[in-house]
Amino acid sequence: MEFKKFLTAIDKAVPDELDVHLVCDNLATHKTPAVGDWLAKHPRFHVHFTPTGSSWINQVERWFAFLTDQLLRRGVHKSVAALEKDVRNWIKTWNDDPKPFVWHKTAEEILDSLAKYISRISDAGH
Repeated sequence: MEFKKFLTAIDKAVPDELDVHLVCDNLATHKTPAVGDWLAKHPRFHVHFTPTGSSWINQVERWFAFLTDQLLRRGVHKSVAALEKDVRNWIKTWNDDPKPFVWHKTAEEILDSLAKYISRISDAGH
């Protein structure tokens, strides 16, 4: 129901003459019958779902991956307090020197790579 409330809030906030495009993960709450009915009655809403297993596209997921790779896997934390201190220090360092994320491939290259991957796993006989 929270997602439906979110959709209603967007519907009220965005001028009627504009289409609304939403990029969502494949969370089950985004695909309930109630949400489907609501979307059917609001054709200006276009929902685009990210592919399953595509957390690399989500910038928050990327940030957690950096945290994991740069601190958690490399560190030895003797207590929860030590872990918390190290995480807070890592975040402070990250925030003190922010840098934009730079994609190293074009959108077309990424989509081609994704299509090849999907083809490979769908042909795997599972």
